[in-house]
Amino acid sequence: MKIKQVLNALEKFAPLPLQESWDNAGLQVGLTEADVSGVLLCLDVTEAVMDEALAEGCNLIVSHHPLLFHGIKQLTDGNMVNRCVIKAVKHDIAVVSMHTNMDNARNGVNWKIAEHMGLRNVRFMACKAVAENVEAGSGVVGELASAMAAADFISMVKERFGVKCAMCNELLERPVRKVAICGGAGDFLLDTAVEEGADAFVTGEMHYHQYFGYGQRIQICVTGHYESEQFTTEVFRDIIKSECPGVEVKTAHTNTNPILYI
Repeated sequence: MKIKQVLNALEKFAPLPLQESWDNAGLQVGLTEADVSGVLLCLDVTEAVMDEALAEGCNLIVSHHPLLFHGIKQLTDGNMVNRCVIKAVKHDIAVVSMHTNMDNARNGVNWKIAEHMGLRNVRFMACKAVAENVEAGSGVVGELASAMAAADFISMVKERFGVKCAMCNELLERPVRKVAICGGAGDFLLDTAVEEGADAFVTGEMHYHQYFGYGQRIQICVTGHYESEQFTTEVFRDIIKSECPGVEVKTAHTNTNPILYI
């Protein structure tokens, strides 16, 4: 199996035109004609992840967040991104990133979050017109199997995401049944969630001032950016195992979350 076949399978599931205009998804580094020795899945590409790929004998890294967001004017050892690129080239490791195209794809990042939360009747929250016969959207909305008190809902979210705390506004006094989701930095969809009639909005990060003014309109529950997208590697794994049988797929053990809760 060639690296390009794995890349094609990922892009078939989440075509690159689905990405936001500011994004840089797709092939980051490497040659695609090489045979795949193994695939390492991660959220972020760091030097520790590169070392793990080498130790595991993987010559393809598939990440959620792109290694290269901006152009490189000097290829030196002056920063982590450059050092990762140098190591990738030196050791013939290809790096592929599926970012906002995977966020916006049906059954992508947000759908996987909804699955972990046990939501039913899931659909896009804000549909996007990208290309003919390509369905895409920002965020999803779905329903819990049964309504929950706001405090119980937040406890459930914390348990499913494996976090000890969540950033929330005041507790909603009505039951939570309809839930809106956007992994990562999803605060741009907060008003859309309200318009959708959602009882709660779950996302990875939100600006301070956006917590004001929503009171009893919607229950805000923010888990942390890394924490909200931690299930993304499951999406990658399922695509590759389905479309590229026989390819060895491993999920990185390296925790790349740069935020420490002390």
